[in-house]
Amino acid sequence: MEQNNEMTAQQSLQIITETFNKSRKGILRNSAKYFLLWGALLTAISLVIYLLWNLTGKPQWNFLWFAMPAIGYPLAALMGKYDVAVPQNEVSKMLAGVWSVFGIFAVTLSALAIFLVPMNVSLIIVIILGLAECMSGVLLKNWPIIVCGFLLSVGGAVVAMLVKSEAQLLIFTLGGILLLVTGALMKLQNK
Repeated sequence: MEQNNEMTAQQSLQIITETFNKSRKGILRNSAKYFLLWGALLTAISLVIYLLWNLTGKPQWNFLWFAMPAIGYPLAALMGKYDVAVPQNEVSKMLAGVWSVFGIFAVTLSALAIFLVPMNVSLIIVIILGLAECMSGVLLKNWPIIVCGFLLSVGGAVVAMLVKSEAQLLIFTLGGILLLVTGALMKLQNK
């Protein structure tokens, strides 16, 4: 008697779904530490800039923002060496793309605001930061990430429009705290 080694469409879909869910959980587990890293950096650097600007009255302290990628990218690369191996898939590629695009936009807009066109960079960056976080949550099907990103983007935009002094930098302190909360929730969800 001949055995049928072919899978039904339902069995095939079940295997694909299980593989995708397993990969998504691995990505979430690995991503938590990056949310914690960038949240801690954002909180610390925004507070330092705010305090220095507030004490001296000099907005030139904003150049310290460029320390964030200078510190963060090498630390992230070092942390990446210890990631749990997760096969590359479309979700992980899209997540990398979302955060790469955010970084490029943030640095480019900041440089444009410094050298060419004065603009409310805080407003723009807080919106795109929250949007990048929301998009990550959508890709990972994770409500805490979506909610924290939404709160950051919308809440930050409102504060950026209402506050016109160096106190506006505290938006990013809140943003850092929201990234820390997101990372902590991700860690708890994926123990």
